Amino acid sequence: MAISRRQFLYFWGGLSVLSLASCVGDRGKNNTVSNQTLVEAVNVPRKSTVRIVVISDLNSQYGSTTYEAEVDKGIAMIRDWKPDLVLCGGDMVAGQKRSLTRSQINDMWEGFDRHISAPLRKAKIPFGFTIGNHDASGALSGTQFIFAEERKLATAYWQNPAHDTGLNFLDRDNFPFNYSFTADNIFYLVWDASTHLISGEQLQWAGKSLNSQVARRAKMRIAIGHLPLYGIAIGRDKPGNFLAGGESLRQFLEKNGVHTYISGHAHAYYPGKRGQLQLLHTGALGSGPRRLITGDLPPVKTLTIVDINLDSQDTVYTTYNMKTMELIDIQTLPRFIDTLNGKVLRRDIEA
Repeated sequence: MAISRRQFLYFWGGLSVLSLASCVGDRGKNNTVSNQTLVEAVNVPRKSTVRIVVISDLNSQYGSTTYEAEVDKGIAMIRDWKPDLVLCGGDMVAGQKRSLTRSQINDMWEGFDRHISAPLRKAKIPFGFTIGNHDASGALSGTQFIFAEERKLATAYWQNPAHDTGLNFLDRDNFPFNYSFTADNIFYLVWDASTHLISGEQLQWAGKSLNSQVARRAKMRIAIGHLPLYGIAIGRDKPGNFLAGGESLRQFLEKNGVHTYISGHAHAYYPGKRGQLQLLHTGALGSGPRRLITGDLPPVKTLTIVDINLDSQDTVYTTYNMKTMELIDIQTLPRFIDTLNGKVLRRDIEA
């Protein structure tokens, strides 16, 4: 089902750009949209109380400093929409390769800054994110981080005052790995789910954070981590690609008042739920979208607008296929997905 469209002028990075649908594949040498491109901008739904845009898995091949057309297109759209917040489910750069040099890792973060972070800073749109396995994997060899250099350089990038996220931090002692912030009377908890293991120390911190006075006074609590609780996508449905003890973690989040857990890594969009916890599996905006393990829908690159009515606790998702600019109709998605560690219902299905 194609969405309605209207044409208007974007001024994006000094380029006159008039069309979104036709820009796919029409890129210059630096992977940016050509100034000859005519772009159609999409109509968006009427804004509710709070609007966030959720993106994830932006990266390309190992070591890449450029991004695919859908990423640049999505950032241009977000700048025009001016949401209250952008959330990223991780994998912002293309690391997790031991042969990458310090210089190459820094170049990747500089590329991320050019394409994503700097445009959002310039538009004064706050940016929240969770660290993905390709950003700064927490994988261990004994007690040592295998990708210690990547974690060190990711920390240096995010703690640089020039890369201000615009967030109202509550706890940033372990930023950018485990931290919390508030925005528009919503409490956000971010944990390091760059591997399949959430440590006991992390759980203790998360429980304390979610039960703080600020969290309890907030009208909604949202948690975000890179790996999902359940393996919903082909090739990402085996242990190691979703959080160990996912069902116990789901119960933990639910018990501590979390409304929605947002994740990436699956590279497949699925708006689900299990128990009382909403599960937003964010599709990939960058390379390598994947199919769900149930059904035969083709893989798509996606971007999701989440409109939140804080009084009713209702959330409305508007998700785009970023290649065609068609809306993703939730009714076309599987009613449920039987994963290795539990059945995930589509969010509109009654249990």
